[in-house]
Amino acid sequence: MSTTAERTTALVGVTPLPALLRQWAARQGDEPALTFVDHTADPGGIATTLTWAELDARVDDLASHVQPRCSTGDRVAILVEQSADYVAAVLAVIRAGLVAVPLYPPGLPRFDERLAAVLADCAPALLLTTSARVADVERFGAGCGLAGVPAVPVDALPAGPRQLAEVTHEIAYLQYTSGSTRTPAGVVLTHATVFANASQAVECFEVTHGRSVCVSWLPLFHDMGLMLGTAAPLLAGVPAVLLDPGAFLSRPVRWLQALSANPGAITAAPSFAYAYTAARTTPAERTLLRLDGVEVLIDGSEPVAPANIDRFHDTFAECGLRREAHRPSYGLAEATVLVTSSPIGSAPLTRAFDAESLAAGTGAPPRPGRRGTTLVGCGMPVGQRVRLVNPITGAPVPDGEVGEIWVSGPNVATGYWAQPELSARVFGAELPGEPGPWLRTGDLGLLADGQLFVTGRLKDLVIVDGRNHYPQDIEHTVEHAHTAIRRHATAAFAITGAGGELLVVLAERAKDADPALDAEVTATVRSAVSTEHGLGVHDLVLLGPGEVPRTSSGKISRSACRARYLAREGRP
Repeated sequence: MSTTAERTTALVGVTPLPALLRQWAARQGDEPALTFVDHTADPGGIATTLTWAELDARVDDLASHVQPRCSTGDRVAILVEQSADYVAAVLAVIRAGLVAVPLYPPGLPRFDERLAAVLADCAPALLLTTSARVADVERFGAGCGLAGVPAVPVDALPAGPRQLAEVTHEIAYLQYTSGSTRTPAGVVLTHATVFANASQAVECFEVTHGRSVCVSWLPLFHDMGLMLGTAAPLLAGVPAVLLDPGAFLSRPVRWLQALSANPGAITAAPSFAYAYTAARTTPAERTLLRLDGVEVLIDGSEPVAPANIDRFHDTFAECGLRREAHRPSYGLAEATVLVTSSPIGSAPLTRAFDAESLAAGTGAPPRPGRRGTTLVGCGMPVGQRVRLVNPITGAPVPDGEVGEIWVSGPNVATGYWAQPELSARVFGAELPGEPGPWLRTGDLGLLADGQLFVTGRLKDLVIVDGRNHYPQDIEHTVEHAHTAIRRHATAAFAITGAGGELLVVLAERAKDADPALDAEVTATVRSAVSTEHGLGVHDLVLLGPGEVPRTSSGKISRSACRARYLAREGRP
């Protein structure tokens, strides 16, 4: 039997996302396409559904209004809250022959600086927002050097006839990186790369027309959020059910309720979200969940933690959740999103490595009396090629040795917006005897048991006295050293001192922790890190809940933590 991806490709025969929408609107116009569950007015959630025909008409209406205001290829920033309007705005911009820039509204203090940098970089000709935010968006835009760039409300278009010219620009959208290791850069994604990765995802996760439902609370400005919430459903012709990220964070059970209500659900979350959900769901809530219909739980966007997988499945096994549904994956915006994923029908593969050997570059098994590190396999390449390469020599490394992850395939982006030198360095790597070009991901990993194990970020390595240390290992030790330290809220990094590299750790106090315990916590952490890693902690900075800098996708930003520390911000 042919795969869903093959059937879909034969049906649509075109690449742009709005053209996929048009095809499905003609074929199944009265069927549900997009449901948004709004928890702002009612904590129980109010679901609003658009059919394929209704979504297509809304996209047409908005595209007809936007197109005359711009020239083909202009960038248009999406500054809309998570909603059906967000999806319509992205598709309308693309249908109008313009380049979408998925972002978020201003007003989040920790993220406004990044938003301003992105707007200055992409220089949009138009700002799409909602009617309640027009004045704030125009004011924010003016502060970013965009005075005179209008803000157009997508939810309050004036009445009148619409005309839409059929124009397609090569670039579909700019996916700005989260900025976890550098200033945000706009990844240039063409219709071809988006279509390729959506096809890869549909086949990999068996997104099947008539059976699957894509359920997501991930931000639509995030690479995986846009793929799961928009691109993959459009390719396979399956409905999408979306929630706001804030609704998930305040009550994670809402995500599980959406999964329970939609048999055949395919969903995704970063690793921390699985443990977070397990910790914040009550026994009473679990009695009302039916999770036996969940088909796929994609786990990615950061190193996948085996303890998080175990806790999630131990907690929700009583709800019928299958461990085989869990699909650890690896990806990045520069490859559109998806690169590898674990095999269908198999429980996640974990493997223990000797921590010291792993830091030195070899995936040796743990030895008696020495600290081990357990990693989760992120599977095999999905319709693309992956190689592990020595980042200094550029030579491939054998299986079992740590190298930089290089990727080549039709889903790899063409480069960064207006950054030719950086683009050539990141996207233009060559391997002897291997057709390229190759994307240098900056991520480290190794191949073992036929799967990719991601070990960390090349730029995040803590190098003290000539020895490599993975920051997540140090952070794990810190978080488990004392109950007053909040889990998943620490950042370890190195700074340069007079005598060489020094280890600094930023950590949030647990919600009810007493600052009077700080001296005790510091002593305990220093002792634990010294015992486990043979490292001295130069400085431990304890902060309040939510004060450790994160990226817009929720990951700890070690680079921002380091910059803040060096600027002496955030110190008590």
